Amino acid sequence: MRKRTGAIVMIAAAASIAYFSEPSLKEENVPEPLLKVTENQVSVVPVTLVDVIDGDTIKVVVHGEIKTVRYLLIDTPESKSPKTCVQLYAKEAFLRNSELVKSGKVTLEFEQGEVRDSYGRLLAYVYVDGESVQGTLLKEGYARVAYIMNPPYQYLEPFREEERQAKRGKINIWSRMNFVTSWGFNGCLY
Repeated sequence: MRKRTGAIVMIAAAASIAYFSEPSLKEENVPEPLLKVTENQVSVVPVTLVDVIDGDTIKVVVHGEIKTVRYLLIDTPESKSPKTCVQLYAKEAFLRNSELVKSGKVTLEFEQGEVRDSYGRLLAYVYVDGESVQGTLLKEGYARVAYIMNPPYQYLEPFREEERQAKRGKINIWSRMNFVTSWGFNGCLY
């Protein structure tokens, strides 16, 4: 009887550990109700940074699962796309993005109705300690305003103004004539 009781206790303990442990950190669909934004309601979600992919993409833990997040409304030069070369300023944009998102508490804000892109990545405004990462990348000339798919967007005009400031100052991507185009960037490191 003693062996049987011990086995039952061990099975019960294992079951409770499995039940109460943190959810799996594999990339799966986050339930849409957790990310939906209704009219006049802002959805700000705290996340944990897992990895920085490039200048405008990160991986985070959101609601217990690892998700890839593509920054809304901006584009930075490519360094990891199989469709293009390593572009000028890609490394600098990656390093600046990395510095920003590793400097404090990361939160995401979702636009009403705009949750995922065609690759299944979450689309979000990214903040560190309440400061817009997109806004900083635009102001510092590491990004351009892009991918305006389903307007209106609540931060489109402030982002355009930050982009205009970098253009006027000829900062980084704006320092090279004809580097920034309407479809992306024109110039490779190699």
